[in-house]
Amino acid sequence: MSKPQLFNPRTVVHAVANIDGGSRGNPGPAGYGVRIECNGTIVELKEALGIATNNIAEYRGLLSALQWSVEKGIRSLHIRSDSELLVKQMQGKYRVRNAKLQGLHGEATVLAKRIGQVEYEHIPRESNKEADRLANKAMDEIS
Repeated sequence: MSKPQLFNPRTVVHAVANIDGGSRGNPGPAGYGVRIECNGTIVELKEALGIATNNIAEYRGLLSALQWSVEKGIRSLHIRSDSELLVKQMQGKYRVRNAKLQGLHGEATVLAKRIGQVEYEHIPRESNKEADRLANKAMDEIS
């Protein structure tokens, strides 16, 4: 019997994504980091964003994780973030008042619907060290 391939679209695949974003100055040089675990494989994503706020960087990390999941055919995604604001906004518990965040929130909502099942979890900063490391590497590219 053959083993299902990691990203076979006919296979329901679950992934866990730790996401983080940051800026040095708020606004300042910003970046995000994403660490995704899926079927024993680890994928790391990061991007320097130029000058942005911390919250924008957090959302850009979320969008990166969601877009990657859509492209790979992921149907169940667990997002872990140390940003209480982002998590509560995506769960619908907080309103999105900032106009710039409203657009990013809308994009994230559309992508999440394409995936199917997306769960958001607020975690302590200490539990998000790998995503934080990637976000800092991205910010280092700007400095």
